[in-house]
Parts: sequence; structure tokens; C-alpha cells
Amino acid sequence: MPHRRFFRHFLVVGAISSATILAAPTAAVADHATRPHTRNLHALGHSPQPGSFLVPDGQRTVNSDLAFWGRLAVNGNYDGFRLIDVANPGSPRLLSWTHCNGDQGDVAVWGNILIRSWNTKRTEPRDCDGTTVPAGWEGVHVFDISNRDDPRVVAAVSLPCGSHTLTVAGISRGRLIVYSNNSSSTGCVDGVQANDDPVGAFMDVIAVPLHHPAAASLLRREPVAGPADPTVRTGCHDAGVIRGSVNLAVCASNDSANVYDIGRNAHPGGSIEDPVLLYTIQEPGVDGHVGRWHSGTFTWDGKVIVLGWEPGGGAAPECEASDPAVKKSAFFYDSATGQKLGQWTLPRPQSAEENCTIHNYNVVPLRHRYVLVSGNYQAGTWVTDFTNPASPVTLAWSDPPPLAPTQLGGVWSSYWYNNVIYESEITTGLNLFRFSGRQTAGALRLHHLNPQTQEFSLG
Repeated sequence: MPHRRFFRHFLVVGAISSATILAAPTAAVADHATRPHTRNLHALGHSPQPGSFLVPDGQRTVNSDLAFWGRLAVNGNYDGFRLIDVANPGSPRLLSWTHCNGDQGDVAVWGNILIRSWNTKRTEPRDCDGTTVPAGWEGVHVFDISNRDDPRVVAAVSLPCGSHTLTVAGISRGRLIVYSNNSSSTGCVDGVQANDDPVGAFMDVIAVPLHHPAAASLLRREPVAGPADPTVRTGCHDAGVIRGSVNLAVCASNDSANVYDIGRNAHPGGSIEDPVLLYTIQEPGVDGHVGRWHSGTFTWDGKVIVLGWEPGGGAAPECEASDPAVKKSAFFYDSATGQKLGQWTLPRPQSAEENCTIHNYNVVPLRHRYVLVSGNYQAGTWVTDFTNPASPVTLAWSDPPPLAPTQLGGVWSSYWYNNVIYESEITTGLNLFRFSGRQTAGALRLHHLNPQTQEFSLG
């Protein structure tokens, strides 16, 4: 997802396993069933929603992130969100599209409560589900989705630097605790770093009362450590949370990922309302002037942190054969120490016409095996076994051809949920796949999933 620095000044830029590769002819547009792919990744259903960054701001209907509750998939959009019935993965069914005309549209869901990010101040009033959003406003909207055919907005929580992404932290004292992140301090005040940084150097902690979501509010602001390079803009892009016996959070921030205790692993101990910083992670080559840490998650035993970053802000072709490995890799770290354990590098070069980074992902809920499902813009969807983080193995992929005309597109996010891989494709909608490899046998089924949140741990 383009971070604030690149979004606010946005110009759309004109070791593989033995699985058998199926090559489809190059085309301007290809559906997810006809892309080049490995034989063990099978296309299922599709929920269409065309969109493009080539149209003016305010008219964009591009698809963003995903969340799941039972058989419901929530597909975020730059104009609201779609509710999709995925009971039949071969034939997903659109239930409703709620319009909310503010960009990003990251989503989190809890029962009949849905929270949506509004990323950027606008110079003119906008509409969100029939309510007027004043010029200059940014933050999150809270929706009641008990009527799946007609959700309604019930609250608007103004935030000092907007909301780029959302992460559910858990339930505390009858409130849903949600972390909201701004991506970057750029533009928080006036575009001047000395003024922006003091406002943007936080992860916002939001409380949504379960029985009165209209009373949602900003609970507090958690300081973000870093950057290591003081000339880099501060701010947390996205956060990953694991509960259970682990109780850690990782904030993919500036050039220094922050790791927090959220369950009394430290002294004094942290909580989901008040995290305590444990340490930061830097990676040589992750240059905050080129991009920033973007996404973070954990293995289900909590032993390994997975980090990715976004060189070029998501808009640039950073996965060409000539690009260094650091630009097209996922990185693995020991969660107890922050020590690097290894990295996986995208093995299939992309063209100069394809924006590409390791973007949004989650780990399959398995015991004793680590499998990552990742959405990587125009490199598509990939499945990787990193049980040995020092020697990860690519298991499967589906890689679309370059978009024509050249534009920002591809896969915003890909997630494993109940034996199906869900892919939000920026310009086309929701794609579903099934992976048939034995490596995911025994994966747990979940009642719901906010992909940045692991509500329990597996020993």
C-alpha cells in the first residue's frame, strides 16, 4: 500500500521448487485462472470490482486489504468496502458495497463492528455512507454491519495524522482495542519534518465499546522509536499482534521496526492498551529515504518475526533481475532477541513495467511448520516454506502479466484463511485459490481472521 510520503505526492509509474510451471500467453489483462502459475495453486472463484489509480482522486475504486468473519470476506476499497459471502469459494457472492470516499480503506472486523481507515486530509468535503466528511478530516470510521445488505456508519474518530492501516489488538474491559498507524509523518501538519514528526511518531490506540460502538474514541498514543537515521520520516506503517502465551506486537516503522510487549513479558509489563517497547530491528539496505518497513507478523509459535519493506513506496518496479535482493525479500528474525535468522528473496524477476515489493502476507496456522502466503503487487501471490528460516523454499506462485497501460496494480494482499488463499487484486477484485501442497496439511480452521492479528499461539 503506498505509504503517506509516496501517496501524497503520487505519480503512477509508467530458489524455486520442482513444482511444474504453467505458462500462459502474455496479455494486457489475464484473469487469475490464466496467469502463469505452478500446478499446485488452483484458481477458484472471483468477485469482480474494477478499479484504477489512473483516474483522478475521488473517483478511485481500487481494492485494498481484507478481513474475515465466518463466511464473510470484507474487501477494503478506496471508496468504502465490500461484503462478500465466501461460503462457496468457487462462487463468491457480493452482499453489499458501502461507499466511503476516502483513500486507503484498510479494514478490521469484529462481529458486527467494522472499522475503516481514512488516510489523507482532503481539501473539499467528501461523503461516507451518506454523512459529510469535512475538509481536512482524517481518522477512522466505525460501522455497524449487522445488516449485511446495508451497513451504516455509527462513529467517526478523528486522529492527529490519519489512519493508513488497522490492527486488532484484542478485547479489554468490554472494548475492542485497535491499533491505527499513519505510515509516515509526512503531511501530518504542514509537510515540514520538524513540525510533522512530533505528531506522526505514534501508534494510535483506539477503543471501541462492544455494546456501544458509536462511542469509539482515541484511548492514547503509543510512541514509536526511531528512525536510526534522523533525516528519515518517523511513523509506523503497519503492526502485527500475537496473543496467547506470546503477547508481542511488531510495528513496521520507519527504518527501525519496533517490537513491543503487550502481555507482561517485560518489567514493567505491557498490555494491549499500553505496549512496552522491547527493542528495534534495523536491516542493512532498508533505507528510509527509499522506502520503509511495511508489514510485520509472527509465526504461530511466536518464535519468528517476519518483516517486509516497501522500496519505491509500492509504485516502483523493485523486483527486476538487476535489483538487489534486499529490495525483493521477506526477512526473518528471532522474536526473543531480534537476531536475523534468514530471508526469502523473490526468485522470479519482474519487468520494468511492474510495480513490485513484498507487500501484505500472513502465516498459515500450523504446528511445527512455517508457511508464508504473500501478495506482492504485480509479482502476484506466493507460498513459501520457511520452517528453516535460513533456507526458505518457494512452494507455489501465481504471477500476472504486466498491466497495460502501465500503472500501479497487482496484488495488494494475499492471505490464508480456512484452506483458501484470498487475494485482493487492486484493479480487478477478489480472487480465490487453493494450494494443494502437502506442506499445509493440518492447518487449523479459524472462526474469523483479521490477518494482522493472531489471537492465540501454537506451541
